[in-house]
Amino acid sequence: MELLEQIDALVWGPAMIALLLGAHLYLTFKTRFIQRKLPLAIKMSLKGDDAGGEGDITHFGALATALAATVGTGSIVGVATAVLAGGPGAIFWMWITGIFGIATKYSEVFISIKYRVRDSKGAMLGGAMYAWERAFRKNGRTPIAARGFAIAFAAFAALAALGIGNAVQSNAITGIVTTHLGAPGYLVGLVVAALGAIVIIGGVQSIARVCELLVPFMAVGYALGCIAILVANGAFILPAFELIITSAFTGQAAFGGAVGSGVMVALQYGCARGLFSNESGLGSAPLIAAAAQTKNPAQQSLVAMTGAFWSTVVICLLTGVVIVSTLLAYPDLAGVIANTPNITGTQLANLAFEKIPFIGAPILALGIIAFSFSTIIGWYYYGNRAVAYLFGQKGILPYQVMYVIATFLGAVGVGNVVWTISDITNALMAIPNIIITLALAGMVARETKHYVYDGNLDEESSEAVPSLGDLR
Repeated sequence: MELLEQIDALVWGPAMIALLLGAHLYLTFKTRFIQRKLPLAIKMSLKGDDAGGEGDITHFGALATALAATVGTGSIVGVATAVLAGGPGAIFWMWITGIFGIATKYSEVFISIKYRVRDSKGAMLGGAMYAWERAFRKNGRTPIAARGFAIAFAAFAALAALGIGNAVQSNAITGIVTTHLGAPGYLVGLVVAALGAIVIIGGVQSIARVCELLVPFMAVGYALGCIAILVANGAFILPAFELIITSAFTGQAAFGGAVGSGVMVALQYGCARGLFSNESGLGSAPLIAAAAQTKNPAQQSLVAMTGAFWSTVVICLLTGVVIVSTLLAYPDLAGVIANTPNITGTQLANLAFEKIPFIGAPILALGIIAFSFSTIIGWYYYGNRAVAYLFGQKGILPYQVMYVIATFLGAVGVGNVVWTISDITNALMAIPNIIITLALAGMVARETKHYVYDGNLDEESSEAVPSLGDLR
């Protein structure tokens, strides 16, 4: 276990953060600050079908599925973990990471749609593996190195889906349900696994339909709950923002020294948890975005980039301000934190939310249950696409069985080893995705100028989507 923790610290260390954050900044520059098109992107995401666009699901269906996979326990527990490790200043850096991560989300989705393919049934497939396959293909052959990066991305994505996308999430549901209702873990596991199986067996359309219904409800409900808590903490909202901002640049210890340990630590944990919460650069959202109905890559890329905004800039910020304002409103919590050895993000979130009478605990419980379940079904699609690339259609059924079993096993209890292994594979899938995104940034910039800045956003792409068989 100690070796795995060392590997985890290495892959999510300063080098990975510099790679991802550097990519965010570079791609923001290359796309001419595409974030300024966010109001347009939000408007587009709510329109539904794009008449005339090729694809299997709607703009909003693809966005909702990506958000379902993204807005998980990291949006609550991950924020609390960042505060514990990096102090209140970590929330500021998490927010900044979310803003600049919008450009990376746009770019990686653009590439996925640009290089997507059709399978034998006509369904759209895309993601970093197909970008590696097609972008460097010459004379009908893909270079060995490019194929290697494609296989690595798909393999790590399939493994990450079983762990962080599934077992860890079902474990979070069990923790909440058993704490508040006293239900046995195995029963919770059976229910969650059964519900997940019903959704995922229906395929991408079934997953998208459920996410279209679940995501708006859970996100709006959680946001309204957080706002209600902030109203209760009204006198401490401005002090909370002041503490978050000053701690980001001064590294001051907060809450009697119980939380917070320097500027670099706040930066490191804020960026790490921000990157984890919005998944910009991991290559996950492009897997579902490739199935969206869109006339050209820019349309769906604009819609997809709103995911980073909602997950980190809105949901994570609300969670962070709730936690910090509650810690300020109830100074006794600092002593509890200081006197609790190895306190976890889950415990801190529970302490903070439960301080709010009547509404705090239910908001936290319902938020974690809804976010975790949506992540389970969203990440299944990612794992499905990765397995289909590696093994073809014959690998889908065995993977479905494995996924449902992993849901149950996660619910009845997974050790830290599962989280750590999954965290490592999550980071490793980002490396080939970031490399291909940076390598093709010039193409993204040129075509973005044509479609977005030159007023051709409704133009139908002239490029035909090739058959998967043409690559094999």
